[in-house]
Amino acid sequence: MTKEEVLAQVNNIFNDVLDEPVVLNYDSSASTIDEWDSLTHIQLVVAIEKHFKQKFTSAEIQSWKNVGEMCDSLVKKVA
Repeated sequence: MTKEEVLAQVNNIFNDVLDEPVVLNYDSSASTIDEWDSLTHIQLVVAIEKHFKQKFTSAEIQSWKNVGEMCDSLVKKVA
């Protein structure tokens, strides 16, 4: 699965969880999306883990600075 394919699926998950139309790019982060707060972050991670059937460590989650880094982690896990 490519990073672009992962981003498209993650974008759909964000739209579902945030209940808002959002267009993500690799630089998107909690600071650029108003609806993305700490509680929503947990909901997003859980939804992404369920969708991709993968688990992230706390260290992985805390290391992400943006959606691109999240997608990089997913590409490595699903490869």
